[in-house]
Amino acid sequence: MCLPGSSLPAEEAARPIIRPESLTPETDKPFHPLPGPATRLRFSDAGGLTPFGAVVETMPPGCLSSLSHWDLAEDAFIYMLEGEIVVHEGGTQTLLLPGQAVCFKAGVPAGHCLENRKPSAAHYLVVGSRRSTETVTYPDHDRILQATDGQPTRFTTLNGQAASTSAYDLTAG
Repeated sequence: MCLPGSSLPAEEAARPIIRPESLTPETDKPFHPLPGPATRLRFSDAGGLTPFGAVVETMPPGCLSSLSHWDLAEDAFIYMLEGEIVVHEGGTQTLLLPGQAVCFKAGVPAGHCLENRKPSAAHYLVVGSRRSTETVTYPDHDRILQATDGQPTRFTTLNGQAASTSAYDLTAG
């Protein structure tokens, strides 16, 4: 059923529209120098969504999205909006252009990250599941992160020995 004078059904007309200019851009502070200072607009948080996150990220030239990693419980979907990035997964590198997408399925033990090799910023949508507990493996840095509610709770080496540092600490220099 539509509202009088509207072509939208009543339940859709009541939904708030989230506009990018109404969001406060977030930059990792302090950001790690290796990945670099990506900026995020958290659309899903502004809309009160909890089972998944939807974020538009802007990656400056010469930056990585993260260290190469894979998630045990969380799926991720990347949709390229503007610019181009190189997707690193396992031993492969693939160019991702506007209108193209890549998915990272939970539990697939192939480290992945994104890289912007171009002289201009890249903009992409990230949609991912949110789990209260997660295990993230950094295969190139001999670290596994255990996290609860987005906060690190334990670091181990790949063979399960307790570690006092994260994978990012190992790359600081």
